[in-house]
Amino acid sequence: MDEQILKPGDRDYVGALASGLEVLQAFDAEHPRMTLSEVAARTEMDRAKARRFLLTLHALGFVKRTGRQFELTPRVLQLGYAYQASNQYRAVIQQYLEDVTAELGESSSLAVLDGDDVVYVVRSAARHRLMAITLSVGTRLPAAYTSMGRVLLAQLPEHELKAYLDRVSLEPYTGLSITDQQALRKEIDKVREQGYAMVDQELDQGLRSVAVPAFAGSGELLGALNISTNAARVDMDTLMNTYLPRLQSVAEKVRQTAR
Repeated sequence: MDEQILKPGDRDYVGALASGLEVLQAFDAEHPRMTLSEVAARTEMDRAKARRFLLTLHALGFVKRTGRQFELTPRVLQLGYAYQASNQYRAVIQQYLEDVTAELGESSSLAVLDGDDVVYVVRSAARHRLMAITLSVGTRLPAAYTSMGRVLLAQLPEHELKAYLDRVSLEPYTGLSITDQQALRKEIDKVREQGYAMVDQELDQGLRSVAVPAFAGSGELLGALNISTNAARVDMDTLMNTYLPRLQSVAEKVRQTAR
């Protein structure tokens, strides 16, 4: 039976909680400090409502105020720590990924699907940088253009995948990006059939990666594992014949570890 997800307006839906979390999520790398007016604009709230939530978060210690500027405090990290602490297998996965990085000299990650994005939850970074932005735990990337995203989309029930394809906006990040819903659906079907995804420079020029699903021993989907590399350094044959088998061996270790 599918899990029932509340919607705004349902009797058990707490709108104030949702709005408070929306205010927290308004702060990001591009908006580390904001005025009340900027928070209201980013959350599409009126100023009075945004003010109440900011002052409440300030009272709880999640936001600090300097003059007219608001910013998050380190206390917000407690929320992420609680998530990490409740999933202790991630410490083991971290070691597996670090072994991959040590062996291949490449970055390796575990991500989960959150809305239309993948969110990095474990990462072992190589010394060389692959993208203009710094990828770390908590980074969000569009699922459509990442190997981990396509692996996770391939695991969705049919009605959820259809809903995703109906609403997603496909942008040409590079000349190789898929921008047609039917073409993306065909690619996801291919991933579902073969059990892995390879994405070649669709999100960022020079970035290519391979990903596989990661399951617990119980069959629960834990996320997707990937190895990412530079197209100038590693060709697609190496990605397929060397990196993919290594990643599949990690997925099997995860299955045996996470019960």
